[in-house]
Amino acid sequence: MVDRDRIAAQVSHCLTETNFDQLGTKYHGKVRDTYDLGDRLLLITTDRQSAFDRILAAIPFKGQVLNQVSAWWFEQTKDIVPNHVLSLPDPNALLAKKCTVFPVEFVVRGYLSGVTSTSAWMAYNKGERTFCGNLLPDGMVKNQAFAQPIITPTTKSDTHDEKVSADEVVARGLMSQADWDQCAKYTLELFKRGQALAQQHGLILVDTKYEFGKLPDGTIILVDEVHTPDSSRYWLANTYAAKFAHGEEPENIDKEFLRLWFMDHCDPYHDKELPAAPEELVIELSARYIQLYEMITGQEFIYPDSAVPIISRITNSLATDHNPHT
Repeated sequence: MVDRDRIAAQVSHCLTETNFDQLGTKYHGKVRDTYDLGDRLLLITTDRQSAFDRILAAIPFKGQVLNQVSAWWFEQTKDIVPNHVLSLPDPNALLAKKCTVFPVEFVVRGYLSGVTSTSAWMAYNKGERTFCGNLLPDGMVKNQAFAQPIITPTTKSDTHDEKVSADEVVARGLMSQADWDQCAKYTLELFKRGQALAQQHGLILVDTKYEFGKLPDGTIILVDEVHTPDSSRYWLANTYAAKFAHGEEPENIDKEFLRLWFMDHCDPYHDKELPAAPEELVIELSARYIQLYEMITGQEFIYPDSAVPIISRITNSLATDHNPHT
């Protein structure tokens, strides 16, 4: 159950940085801090909120939700494609297999939607009919479902992801044709499974992205995160048809409203400094993350002991039974 008082009390105690350099070399991602342990990786999911290729805010309990939602989805999809999960030593941490990650994000879209500059709707509304190699028909309207989901890959970047087509991915040598074909197959199967399970829980999985890597033996595995509110957009299924029929925006349960607030109050792509996100929006987004966790998994979100700082808890978790060096 969503406890807004617990969320409000956590606003000033979010996990925004980690420093476990004694464990191994640290890679600072948009949301995750990844430590190279030699033969394995330790991924710590922080509460950093990323959009427009920058950090917008810190959201209470977000890292825990992302880590645990991903763990749930990894378990639900391991029959489709193997994944990198070894164990979860802490609500915010995951021990993972080490692999060579492909420099491509497999973005898959079920609907013509979006508000960012890289979204399919923004391109379509400007008159583009070829999007990442996909030919789109005339006459579509915003938030309409595609006849079949489309894959719209982007290059992986710490600054700004670049839209590419499947042909460009192969032509640039980012992936071999065989690896592309296998990952594309996995992508559509994962998205089909994700949409089916989301529908069972009253949600529409609108779009998402997957990342894949290759183990030394050549096995392709699913890495990073799966169907989280960071990597995906969800709409409430029971009101979508009526909203769409009236030309209204679907009810969402993701970070879209925070994106829209920043677009209304600044230029998030070009302004050097961004305004602080209002606390009520931060609390609302945290509540949505927790609500999504409970809707997807059917499990009650377990709030951590507020008397123990997150960093201390993670430190203790890594130093006990789940020591990453054991």
